[in-house]
Amino acid sequence: MRWSLPIIVAIVVCSGLVHAARSQDHEKTVADGVYSDAQATRGAAAYEASCSGCHRADLGGGSGPSLKDQRFAQVYAGKDLQSLFTKIATTMPRGGPASLADDVYLDIVAHLLRENGFRAGEAELSAGALNTIRIVAGRPKPPPPVGDFSYVEVVGCLSGGPRHTWTLTRASEPVAVHPAATVSASTAEASKALGTNTFHLVDALAYAADAYIGHKMYVRGVLIKLSNEQRLTISAFETLSPTCAD
Repeated sequence: MRWSLPIIVAIVVCSGLVHAARSQDHEKTVADGVYSDAQATRGAAAYEASCSGCHRADLGGGSGPSLKDQRFAQVYAGKDLQSLFTKIATTMPRGGPASLADDVYLDIVAHLLRENGFRAGEAELSAGALNTIRIVAGRPKPPPPVGDFSYVEVVGCLSGGPRHTWTLTRASEPVAVHPAATVSASTAEASKALGTNTFHLVDALAYAADAYIGHKMYVRGVLIKLSNEQRLTISAFETLSPTCAD
């Protein structure tokens, strides 16, 4: 059965709205890039010096328990990062608990997250954020490949056209994202290089798009590939800059 374009658009727009509603309720987790690579690298050095003697260099456990994979998930999944930080900062190293500076313990937490497969972000993990970030089980699955009807995010320049039409020009390559991921244009997206793609935006009128013409925009939604153009429904629409300089 072949569906007409209006029916397809209605389906994916509704899907995008459902994703947006779910995302608004989504709390931040360790899968959202809550530490920086530089912080985790410092943490690796601190861990090697103070923790590897008991927990092994690969976190696999020795005289101390494993700090990765299944056991990490069993002990900490569902808790906030404050619980992990407090455990480390008050009991480790074994010969001198609470003997390291708080920022060193934060670095070690970042190292543990990276070794457990959670991606880095742009900002460093801070003490004030620990009780707002939930630990989730297992290594996060990579985003699915981009194809027709993929849920994606892009950055580009917003242009207006006749009869309430809007286009994202000079847009980056679409990147598949999980619908439940936090919907917020981060520093990483703001600094993302523009590209050569063009996307026609579906129902941008609902987002007062005229106010952002000429802006560098972050858009998240469902990708629709037609024979002669690419379209995006919208479930997240944020301005990154009032100008569209790369």
